[in-house]
Amino acid sequence: MIITLKALKNVPDVSVDTGPASSSESSTSAKNPIPSSMTRLHKPRPKDVSSSQQSSWLLRLFESKLFDVSMAISYLYSSKDPGVQAYIGNRLFSFLDSEVDFFLPQLLNMYVHMDAHVGDAIKPYLVYRCHGSVPFSLTCAWLLGAYSSDMHLSTQTHSRGSKLRKLILSDELQPSARRRRQDNHSAGMFQRSKSDATVSLSVTPSSNLKRTSSNPRVESPEQPVRLAPQREFVKSLLGIGKRLATLPTKEQKTHRLISELSLLNHKLPARVWLPTATFQHHVVRVPHTQAVVLNSKDKTWIRDSFPYLIYVEVLECEDFESSMVPVRIPETRVRITRSVENIAVAAESGDTRTGTFSIVPNYDNDEDAWSTDDLGMLQIPEGHSCDNISQFSVDSITSTESRETVYIQAGDIRRRLSEQLAQTPTSFRKDPEDPSAVALKEPWEEKVRRIREASPYGHLPTWRLLSVIVKCGDDLRQELLAFQVLQVLQWVWEQERVPLWIRPYRILVLSSDSGMIEPVLNAVSLHQIKKQSQIPLLDFLIQEHGPQTSEGFLSAQRAFVQSCAGYSLVCYLLQVKDRHNGNILLDSEGHIIHIDFGFILSSSPRNLGFETSAFKLTTEFVDVMGGPDGDMFNYYKMLMLQGLIAARKHMDKVLQIVEIMQQGSQLACFHGSSTLRSLKERFHMSLTEEQLQLLVETLVEGSMRSLTTRLYDGFQYLTNGIM
Repeated sequence: MIITLKALKNVPDVSVDTGPASSSESSTSAKNPIPSSMTRLHKPRPKDVSSSQQSSWLLRLFESKLFDVSMAISYLYSSKDPGVQAYIGNRLFSFLDSEVDFFLPQLLNMYVHMDAHVGDAIKPYLVYRCHGSVPFSLTCAWLLGAYSSDMHLSTQTHSRGSKLRKLILSDELQPSARRRRQDNHSAGMFQRSKSDATVSLSVTPSSNLKRTSSNPRVESPEQPVRLAPQREFVKSLLGIGKRLATLPTKEQKTHRLISELSLLNHKLPARVWLPTATFQHHVVRVPHTQAVVLNSKDKTWIRDSFPYLIYVEVLECEDFESSMVPVRIPETRVRITRSVENIAVAAESGDTRTGTFSIVPNYDNDEDAWSTDDLGMLQIPEGHSCDNISQFSVDSITSTESRETVYIQAGDIRRRLSEQLAQTPTSFRKDPEDPSAVALKEPWEEKVRRIREASPYGHLPTWRLLSVIVKCGDDLRQELLAFQVLQVLQWVWEQERVPLWIRPYRILVLSSDSGMIEPVLNAVSLHQIKKQSQIPLLDFLIQEHGPQTSEGFLSAQRAFVQSCAGYSLVCYLLQVKDRHNGNILLDSEGHIIHIDFGFILSSSPRNLGFETSAFKLTTEFVDVMGGPDGDMFNYYKMLMLQGLIAARKHMDKVLQIVEIMQQGSQLACFHGSSTLRSLKERFHMSLTEEQLQLLVETLVEGSMRSLTTRLYDGFQYLTNGIM
């Protein structure tokens, strides 16, 4: 019998062969496209009454308005009936793409590690989405590679996940012929406009792709046209991180990072995007001087990895696959014949002829720059004066071959020197051992304004600034799992109207040892605050927001309490460890934000289980809340109680996320057979609300007086200098 479900308009029929059927069964299936195990309820046989009733109830649930994507994933995982699995696989087409995308790690982990029936049910949906979306295709390929890495080497390359990954990366899952012609016509990827030569994005001198007079067109046979630009862009970012790990000092790493990002700019704009962003765009420039090598100790990243933070200028578009890629506006260097101070004074006084400046294009050989063949010129909006449009950029377009001396207007000089002369509005000192402190303390709005003024693309109305942390040598699959749990808890507390505050940040897994992380804006670690200010946390909040009776401080205090209660519950439920002050941020509004979820559930640093408290609650935290007898501290405990009551109402949503990812996984957080059972026990489903209140009091009291918390902070200070 062939089961066909067309869940939505414009969604192709997806058929699953479940074996031969009689003509009567076939006609029934045509009218009611559900698995044969469910159609028996219409003509029950005497021995199958209970089975028919069960199928009837299941069918009613599947057809009800209550049936959502979370329940679909749960039944797909738990059901052993191939017919039910096929039906759920078809129902995936009826949900919004964004709803299914949240559970993509679970779908792909099931596809890799579960039986063939589950894989056959999921594959049609994955293939359909890959046909229509490059981002979805690459995300699937990256996750499939990461989750397949847990398999034995002998079966890894021949597994179902590896085969689908190869199929995706071979670019056989192309869109329709008409769409493909449109893509090829506007393929302004990494192609040179003058030589029409395709080059690799890699900026290493050892690149295997070299263009010679006898070989003017070089193409990589392993890089299909549709997926190649983004793959090369990501590969280059990861390559930079790996090369940073070979350098001994922070200063050398920083210089190398800036140099490599400057070379990377030669090949932008291109048909590439930042995968952690939430809107369609093209990457046009990376302001390389703003990049920062992060300390492993202040961000608590894995000690053998050297993550770095970059800012990325993008132009928003309707559809990055079909929209035209912006034309490159070459940057220019100003060769200064007078000191920076004299130029600044002259610029402020309005003297436009205080010295001679020669415009030297940043690209000594324009053939070495990526460009775009297909995209026409950027249009400068009418009514924009020279104050709004960089004359440097305009001159560089019209006379890139010229080396003659020209005079530049004072407004442009101010704009071009803004990056060097701007005073970062922060009280933090520059520290060569901790370069990220000042960069992260600077308000985001001020950073955007400063970078936009210095950018040749800044005058465009669709210009946006994004940021991302690139990590190499670190497995982010646990971080991704924690992100999903935090998002579910955030949704639960919003639905139950509990004013707890947490800040999930997006995670992109690129492989089993690399990925990207969305930075938390306008926030610095407690370690940085203590090191820079040398004052208690309460005094720092007073310094930042005003006296304790002021409206600014009271607002920050409430934000602190609501976020502290939220993360206390998160740390308790997920058993988050390694909670030193480098892993806890404070944002400009007063919220605390926990980062680095590398030790959760069954894992802890060196598997010692040293941190025995339910969560981190130091004396400094309690002082900010007004002391143990204060109203805000009682409010903190009340919020924890309300949050736990709300969370256990939706316990199954959290459990299913964790349980599915445990399937076939070798992650440290799943070591031991009791991981899931212990997680379920921490929701305390058998306790009354009065008993839950006593539990919260016990957890708070024990965490506040925890000796191991103080000892672990002392250990981190002695070994890593974390204050």
